[in-house]
Amino acid sequence: MKIRSDIVKVYKDVHIWVGIVAGLMLFVAFYGGAITMFEKPLERWATPPATLAPPVPLARADDLVAATIAAHPQAGKHYLVMVETAADQPARVIWREPGARRREFVDHGASFGPGGELQTQRLAKAPVAQLIDTLHQKVGLPLPDPAVRWIMGAVSLLYALALVSGLIVLLPTLLKDLFALRIGKNIKRLWLDVHNALGIVSLPFHLVMALTCVVFAFHDEFYDAQDKAVYPQGIQWGREEAAPPPAPGATPLPAQELLRRVNEQLPGFRVFGFGFEQRDGRLEAHVTGLDTRYGTRARTYASTHLDPYTGQVDPHDLPGHMGGWDSAVNTFFMLHFGSYGGNTVRWMYLLLGLAGAMLFYTGNLLWIESRRKKDRGQGAPAQTRAARALGALTVGVSLGCVAGISATLAATKWLPGRVGDLGAWHEGIYYAVFVAATAWAFARGAARSAVELAWLCAALTLAIPLSSLAGAWGLGGAWNHAGAGAVIDCAALAAVPAFALIALRTRRRLQRGHADSIWSTREVAPAASS
Repeated sequence: MKIRSDIVKVYKDVHIWVGIVAGLMLFVAFYGGAITMFEKPLERWATPPATLAPPVPLARADDLVAATIAAHPQAGKHYLVMVETAADQPARVIWREPGARRREFVDHGASFGPGGELQTQRLAKAPVAQLIDTLHQKVGLPLPDPAVRWIMGAVSLLYALALVSGLIVLLPTLLKDLFALRIGKNIKRLWLDVHNALGIVSLPFHLVMALTCVVFAFHDEFYDAQDKAVYPQGIQWGREEAAPPPAPGATPLPAQELLRRVNEQLPGFRVFGFGFEQRDGRLEAHVTGLDTRYGTRARTYASTHLDPYTGQVDPHDLPGHMGGWDSAVNTFFMLHFGSYGGNTVRWMYLLLGLAGAMLFYTGNLLWIESRRKKDRGQGAPAQTRAARALGALTVGVSLGCVAGISATLAATKWLPGRVGDLGAWHEGIYYAVFVAATAWAFARGAARSAVELAWLCAALTLAIPLSSLAGAWGLGGAWNHAGAGAVIDCAALAAVPAFALIALRTRRRLQRGHADSIWSTREVAPAASS
């Protein structure tokens, strides 16, 4: 396909500058987003063990609810009955109370002890998975939600523009260069081949991410515009039939009976638990679970209303039972979260997310190499301040993000019981490592800091499975769930040699690469005078 060279140049400039502006924030978003593909195993791995007695059988759940509400009346306002318990939800009955922060809830679990006495405990659900998800959503910026939402939306629009402009630039040589990987002395050509291959192969994934992020960022504005343009008089909703009030003296069905009736109405739907809430003097309920045949709006579950007095399910909020509009909205969420296709899709999204982070990293390297002042026989020229600054920023932000996430994950097994506000500590550890790494990159330069920070990433990532091992052996007060979240330790262990290889290859590059590059520490002798 032939495109005029001047047109290609315009789109190339657009692609380069848009990528430079948005690339580092997108690195954080993609690296964090890749990890959140296994958010649930991460929560189980990171949540400290409860000291409650083992969960009672589901048949005794109603007795436990009654005893809990009698001892803690506030529990009756909002409580859960778990059909499936796990390390991050270890109790059959859990109730929630408002926390110290806005929109924060504190979970408490209940069980019966060996002698039939009521046991309750505040559950220390690990906040580290939520922190990584927040980094993903806020592109790493520690700013209030309203401000970050606009920034994230702008970055997503730039991201989409970079994708389109990059594709146009590549079209004239697409077939020739798609799978080319020319390994040699020309480092710029190698990085360009890697960058192009990653971009083209994962283009559908990136387009989905860009479009869905724009929708998430500006959904309020979209709805406001729709209301003014399409529904100037407001949307005329039809009158929904209210559920009949319960008969005087009616009591909710036992949890075991609710489970039986839900299973009859929703074959193939795996029930995780029931939620109950007092509203206007009436007990309302919802059922949470998953049907793996359908994608879900949330990452790991779907939820819908349930009449606790009759067991009647209102399935219109569940995938497979939605109307056309709701199905379309649900598609946006499931395509972004990868909440379809089970673990196969999750692993695929994980690899695509890491490849996306690599795409933005290589884009910055290409910009630096394109503007390198070459040795013309007069000695190594001083590189531009912009190239040196972008090199340090690229190394510091990218490897600082990786190191910060590894550090806060490794701390997970040691913080509970030692500090009060776990969320604040995890956030503090991440940003302390991130800022320190970025400052180190500027102080040491891109070349030296790239090696040193890659080794730091390897060490901190190795600390993740080592902390679990220490917990398994009972060392230093650490803890570990037997078998829970083993995928987290295995994935971290597999990443260690990858970071070590990056450090070794980077060191080799700075020792043997072009001496007139910011990625080199070699000196070039001035040309001899004649």
